[in-house]
Amino acid sequence: MSERFPAPAAAAPLVVFDFDHTLCDGDAGTGFYRWLIGRAWWRGLLALLVAPVAGPMLAFLPTRKRGISAFVWAGSVGERLPLDALIDRYVALHETRLRASALPIALAVFAEHRRKGDRVVVATGAPPRLARAILERVAGDADLPVLGTELGPGCGGLVVARHCHHAMKLAMLRDAGFTQPIAAAYSDSSADLPLLQTAQHPVVVNPKPARVALFRRVLPPRAAPVQDRRTGRGCVDRSQRRDCRLALRPDQRSECPVSSYWRGASACGLIRSTKARACLLRYLPLRMTMP
Repeated sequence: MSERFPAPAAAAPLVVFDFDHTLCDGDAGTGFYRWLIGRAWWRGLLALLVAPVAGPMLAFLPTRKRGISAFVWAGSVGERLPLDALIDRYVALHETRLRASALPIALAVFAEHRRKGDRVVVATGAPPRLARAILERVAGDADLPVLGTELGPGCGGLVVARHCHHAMKLAMLRDAGFTQPIAAAYSDSSADLPLLQTAQHPVVVNPKPARVALFRRVLPPRAAPVQDRRTGRGCVDRSQRRDCRLALRPDQRSECPVSSYWRGASACGLIRSTKARACLLRYLPLRMTMP
């Protein structure tokens, strides 16, 4: 039975959570798009054909939306089912794995804000229905504002209309009516620096080791990353497979579970940039599987 939280008051503090690698391990949107592509061999072939152009676009903020759009289109072109039905099918097929992706310490902090009556919003790069469906399963929380990447029709399939990412995440929060100052923000990613820098109390969760120095430099000392070597849920860092965890608070540190990313694609030889290659590998499935 899900917990009932008090409704936030009009003047309640605004608290914004990222989703991927913050509340749940892994990249929810990428997993969904990869499943869309993997449903048929010809979709995988189509993704490989667009990869030499779309793959490098994923590595850079100004072009990331177009790169993601290309792979979403490859996975959805000619599809008759509506987006909501596809998301529901994906969640049903992968419910066990999605439940296992929960980061319990982060979810405990999330629930604590809800109990206090804070106005909690999830803003994620994944489609909002997908993030909401996962939250219902891992946190039992269905009554929560979730903002995410908006997909719309394009060229016979789906493409990204608005990517809830970087500065656009702040714009989408404002457009949704969340115009008050942000009291606290939680995220793992340097792409969320506009959000973290706007918040009165930014909290960085599970950063990549390569980004630790950046967070220390641009965020106030209270948000500086710290290393936590304690054993917890048996974490291996998601980017370099090393133990690394940024504490939510000194008494609430935890480790994240291993993120499992597929490796290997014949198209990689066409992508020279290491960063672009890593981004591309997240979207291309090794074998095509039926839904």
